[in-house]
Amino acid sequence: MTPEHVSPDADVRAATHETLEDYTLRFAPRSYRKWSTGVVAVSALGGIAYLADFAIGANIGISYGTTNALWGIGVFAVVVFLTGFPLAYYAARYNIDLDLITRGSGFGYYGSVVTNVIFATFTFIFFALEGSIMAQGLNLGLHIPLWLGYALSTVIIFPLVIYGMKVLSTLQVWTTPLWLVLMVLPFAYLLVSHPESIDAFFSYRGEDGNGATNLGSIMLAAGVCLSLIAQIAEQIDYLRFMPPRTPENSRKWWTAMILAGPGWVIFGALKQAIGLFLAVYIIATVADGAAVANQPVHQFLEIYRDIMPGWIAMTLAVILVVISQIKINVTNAYSGSLAWTNSYTRITKHYPGRLVFLGVNLAIALILMEANMFDFLNTILGFYANCGMAWVVVVASDIVFNKYLLKLSPLKPEFRRGMLYDINPVGFGSMIIAAGVSIVVFFGGLGETIRPYSPLVAIGLALILPPIIAIATKGKYYLRRTDDGIDLPMYDEHGNPSGEVLTCHVCRQQYERPDMAACQTHDAHVCSLCLSTDKVADHVLPSQV
Repeated sequence: MTPEHVSPDADVRAATHETLEDYTLRFAPRSYRKWSTGVVAVSALGGIAYLADFAIGANIGISYGTTNALWGIGVFAVVVFLTGFPLAYYAARYNIDLDLITRGSGFGYYGSVVTNVIFATFTFIFFALEGSIMAQGLNLGLHIPLWLGYALSTVIIFPLVIYGMKVLSTLQVWTTPLWLVLMVLPFAYLLVSHPESIDAFFSYRGEDGNGATNLGSIMLAAGVCLSLIAQIAEQIDYLRFMPPRTPENSRKWWTAMILAGPGWVIFGALKQAIGLFLAVYIIATVADGAAVANQPVHQFLEIYRDIMPGWIAMTLAVILVVISQIKINVTNAYSGSLAWTNSYTRITKHYPGRLVFLGVNLAIALILMEANMFDFLNTILGFYANCGMAWVVVVASDIVFNKYLLKLSPLKPEFRRGMLYDINPVGFGSMIIAAGVSIVVFFGGLGETIRPYSPLVAIGLALILPPIIAIATKGKYYLRRTDDGIDLPMYDEHGNPSGEVLTCHVCRQQYERPDMAACQTHDAHVCSLCLSTDKVADHVLPSQV
């Protein structure tokens, strides 16, 4: 059968047209990446406008005291920055999301499905957390019942996420200046007008007054914060649209990649510390302040009331909450829909449409909100952190040790079906062991003495197991093929993915060289998405092993 006689089915056509908007499941081509490094960075950092950091900082401070909380935040920041750097670099350099990076960094074509589920779980947990904060704001300012506020905070996001990166980048750029002013104003006011609040902050010992500095409390605090480690995947959903790195833009490219990639944690850590600062002030100065000190809407409202008339304070507090919730939850919803769609398409070879899983993600988040997740926030985040850390640290370990130091993992990323083994024990096995053992520790299965150190267990195992398993297997499970059957070079003279265009004989669309492979049964080329939806493996190249 010649290429001109191949007729794409309806499923492939639907998948093709929808994914061309945001390049779900595939490489982001040079022709689409028209944004400057600055716009990409601001868009990515706009996604960390969430108020959950304030709640997390307040919660761990109230539980463990200021000193332990600050040390825990510091541990969190160091771990996230170091592990996020190699992941962000690969995303910006090779224009692929974290799932595609994970496939070729020790997990295999199907092995990374489990990490997609971990990431999707992250998105709906934090969507629910932010939605709950918005509902609290609407309840306080407009007297909207919480159950209705939960629904409104969910429904409002759906239309904003339909059109992918084009709409999201515009939304993030235009709302960031107002958000920054509203967020920084209360903290700056307290520092200037109530300098005594600084001493009260550092001397705060927690709700039970026993917040003496100790490593166990520090690690428990860090464990809650480290639930945010998967945020790097959301940063990467923007970073994959970075322009090619050239000698002319190299400095701007590196600055944008670092700030918008691992650098997000600098801003996140500051927000957690500020959240604790505001909570301590409210506990000390507001009647019954302890009951609401961990709720960001009350934190900002009380400070605004010290500065301006009550009705203006209430208005600004509600505006801040709504803007913050929209800025982060469009990213949560967008990234979550990508993760669910990616997993489902690979397993079933059917593309149901990203909007289907956008609805699924929002529905799960709404259920969590209605269940009042604030009541068990520390437990949810502490448990999730073990899974998130195991995944992210394993991928970072594979890139740093197995790719660059041991040379056992292919240096250039690979994500296409047919080129990878289905499951690679290096990453997949390491993550399962690291997550499993750390969860057992988290729930006290190995004794109360080491229970607070489950984050260290997850990080340590995830760091050392990939090189150990890679050496034991001699790196044989990374690639089932080294040749994709196309003679054109994959990269240009600067090491960027090539912009050469080829035509897929299945969907008859044009794609750039990194997204294509030779077809097994036709003298033609096939794109990565059509390979993913090939139910009979008619187009998939055979193993070279």
